[in-house]
Amino acid sequence: MAEQAARAGGAEHTGDGVTERVVIENCAVATVDARDTEYASGHVVVAGDRIESIGAGKAPEGLTNVVRRVDGTGHLVTPGLVNTHHHFYQWITRGMATDHILFDWLVALYPTWARIDEPMVAAAARGSLAMMARGGVTTAMDHHYVFPRGAGDLSGAIIRAASEMGVRFTLARGSMDRGTSDGGLPPDFAVESLEGALSATEETIDTYHDASFGSMTQVAVAPCSPFSVSTDLLRQGAELARRKGVRLHTHGSETAEEEQFCKELFGMGPTDYFESTGWLGDDVWMAHCVHMNDSDIAAFARTGTGVAHCPSSNARLAAGIARVPDMLAAGVPVGLGVDGTASNESGELHTELRNALLVNRLGPHKEKALNARQALRLGTYGGAQVLGRQEETGSLEPGKLADLVLWKLDGIGHSTIADPVTALVFGAAAPVTLSLVGGLPVVEDGRLTRADEDDIARGARDEARRLARIAEDAG
Repeated sequence: MAEQAARAGGAEHTGDGVTERVVIENCAVATVDARDTEYASGHVVVAGDRIESIGAGKAPEGLTNVVRRVDGTGHLVTPGLVNTHHHFYQWITRGMATDHILFDWLVALYPTWARIDEPMVAAAARGSLAMMARGGVTTAMDHHYVFPRGAGDLSGAIIRAASEMGVRFTLARGSMDRGTSDGGLPPDFAVESLEGALSATEETIDTYHDASFGSMTQVAVAPCSPFSVSTDLLRQGAELARRKGVRLHTHGSETAEEEQFCKELFGMGPTDYFESTGWLGDDVWMAHCVHMNDSDIAAFARTGTGVAHCPSSNARLAAGIARVPDMLAAGVPVGLGVDGTASNESGELHTELRNALLVNRLGPHKEKALNARQALRLGTYGGAQVLGRQEETGSLEPGKLADLVLWKLDGIGHSTIADPVTALVFGAAAPVTLSLVGGLPVVEDGRLTRADEDDIARGARDEARRLARIAEDAG
């Protein structure tokens, strides 16, 4: 990539109030705006932390305070990818229980997960974030719900890791209060009390949540799932979220076994149960939503409830194929999620762009299920919508945050695919030449700018081995 730069780095406001600019030009552009505007050869101008202009051809003449010009020949620029569901701590338990369905997989892994501590979670968060950021994710989230007693400040460790990486971040502060003695799946020593979970969640919101435009850290209320939390925790969690003005997140309708569990325990299916506890609404998004009937999809569409589609994890755990084309046709907001890397060992979101398209073509809609541009929209604007940040990010438009990725498509993996969006979605994972979050680089030429990848890998490996030893000794 040819480049002339007054200095390395991205756009920012200087001490004297002058806005610095970064100009990217000569690249294909997929804006993912409401009209799916694209340019075969275009430009993006970043001023401070915002997109100032975007269009065909070269950038406008006469721009002042241009600190960096990037020649994007052979590249495609898109909005940054948005991950809507993940469990960072699982980075240190990858490759285990590889032939299990969900419930058996959870029973196999909960005893190990219940022994995590702050250093382990910090190392796992760094690994998860590094893999995503290096692969084009600019907005990430983590649904963390395992809080063993005496484990340390797990929420703080996760948020510090996201800050270090420089990505925009939502912590979905999870919780579980239904252990095995109450008919749940997690062991009793891995769950919190109802009062403890609600209190800790509120404290996390008060400490970390920033509702301002362009904020780097937000918090959501996120009891884990119908089979690991009480009805009281769901209902009071929803009340807490709305009192605090934050979003709500949980797992929903992931497997046929979950549906059977809900009918046996609550006398209704998951969607009706969630509605009865206040868990449908335009401030709610749920992970998976694989086993949804027409009535369920209509309820999500009517209430604006969002979905985090995790095709790789759903395949890994043999959960099934979510009805994404039907959800989109009904108007349900849908984004993509990596899910925890104990059920998606690759841990990066490009896989989900490709698998969302391919897996859904195995369903009843066949080749009409999704196309490349719909898949890209799921991974960008759809994800921003699900996280409630569509006015800030998810598309390339003037005034939005400068969260964008420049993908290299003239190399061996992509050079013979004429359409750049097809190359990105159908092809191998494309190298990231430049990824900006708020106008500042988090990836340059495929490498993280703010963290040492080798150090992250060593730290995660060491903590994975320590956790394995502790779990083995506990036996």
